[in-house]
Amino acid sequence: MTGKELMYVEDALGHEQYFQTQCNESAEKICDKELKAFAQEIEQTHRTLYNNFFHLL
Repeated sequence: MTGKELMYVEDALGHEQYFQTQCNESAEKICDKELKAFAQEIEQTHRTLYNNFFHLL
């Protein structure tokens, strides 16, 4: 893997961590149960994507 490709993977990992954090923080503030569950589902999706990217290494 070239240095440039590694930078792309690091960038993707950082984005997925950011999205997880944002979804988690939003879910904590949401009172509506359905909307909260949706935000938590999106967080889980980004956690899965992060793990998939990470395991490619």
